[in-house]
Amino acid sequence: MRTPAPERRPVALTIAGSDSGGGAGIQADLATMAAHGVFGTSAITAVTAQNTRGVESSFVLPIEEVEAQFAAVTDDFAVGAAKTGMLATTEVIETVANRAREFDFPLVVDPVMVATSGDRLLEPEAERAYEDLLGAATLVTPNADEAEVLTDIAVTDEESARKAGEAILETGVDAVLVKGGHVPGERVQDVLVTDGTTRAFEHPRIDTDATHGSGCALAAAIAARLATGEPLETAVEGATDFLARAVRYYYDVGEGHGAVNHMAPLRNEAARELTAEEVQAVVDRFVDADAAALVPEVGMNVVGATPYAESVAETAAVEGRITRTLSGIQPNRGVRFGASSHVARFLLSAREFVPDLRFAVNCRFDADVEAALEALEWPVAEYDRGEQPDAVADTEGSTMGWGARQAFADRDEPPAAVVDRGEVGKEALVKLVAEGPETLAERALALDREVTE
Repeated sequence: MRTPAPERRPVALTIAGSDSGGGAGIQADLATMAAHGVFGTSAITAVTAQNTRGVESSFVLPIEEVEAQFAAVTDDFAVGAAKTGMLATTEVIETVANRAREFDFPLVVDPVMVATSGDRLLEPEAERAYEDLLGAATLVTPNADEAEVLTDIAVTDEESARKAGEAILETGVDAVLVKGGHVPGERVQDVLVTDGTTRAFEHPRIDTDATHGSGCALAAAIAARLATGEPLETAVEGATDFLARAVRYYYDVGEGHGAVNHMAPLRNEAARELTAEEVQAVVDRFVDADAAALVPEVGMNVVGATPYAESVAETAAVEGRITRTLSGIQPNRGVRFGASSHVARFLLSAREFVPDLRFAVNCRFDADVEAALEALEWPVAEYDRGEQPDAVADTEGSTMGWGARQAFADRDEPPAAVVDRGEVGKEALVKLVAEGPETLAERALALDREVTE
């Protein structure tokens, strides 16, 4: 018989409705908590029949059943934080408020008051009951419409979000996160307001309608992080980053708009070791083939991005690059994350147009390489550094993003190779890109053979 090896985890509690479609409610909360390494418990307030297309029906549980769930969880588990979602009725809100006064752990309130359509979901007395609940809460996370319900202040920018947050603080809640997802603009701005301080968290807006359950996931992520002992501001920062990635890499499920991918950050982290190994395997193939004809004067680098990479720190590359030596090409050092700058930024920018791209390599470019590319008949794009705006040229690192936009935007077929003809002081290069490491290696070695034969 094997010896057990139990694991202790922080515990969080979600008090919300059930979403049979899995995109929001209890299901989304528990998935989010699991993604943060937190054990999730629940008190279900209502059962809904819904999917990615909408809500078919809902049933609010008897108040004694909600109470029984509270008792079962809090009597047995050392709850580190809790969050609320759909509370449905005045009686449920009042019940949760009464319980919350006894909590010795943080409470995050997601005030589900307004539907995506803009319709009010609660009766006036239920909206008033929320004020009592907020008085016992650590944080409330209203979207712009819910903030307006609570304050009569229309949230249109950071200043109005701050004013709404300050008004909500008068209920007794410790902090307010006014979410900006419903406010038009190229960037989403969530504004955290506490007594005397304001901080905005910004992310580029994702061009998708698959945001059902995003509010649930954000509040659950904050609660999970609070349960691990993170300070409130740190928890909010991490949770907004979590949500931005979860929305961008949403699940394409159902016939509607899909669902937020609560597991994207966890799977991204799990893929780091494999990604580094894949980069190393490509490097080994180049070394074995002695692909010296492709190595530029600045050195070659092979870059691999994790499946949901959003930053250079999430790309693996050769530290010090690959260079030519008397005994053949060799990497200067090993593969590590964050080792590449230019190629990594180019790859990340290219992923904005072709998200499945994960690997890239920079190669020498001259007349022989250009002829080889023509012979291989690959789709090839190029950009001219001389055409970039002065503001781009003057900003460190911006050329790679600008170049990727020139190469990948508005194309029916993404290029396999992107030519940068360089300029004074900048070597001409060609970057090969691919979805997988094998494809990248095969393309590079095919180009090497075409150049050397």
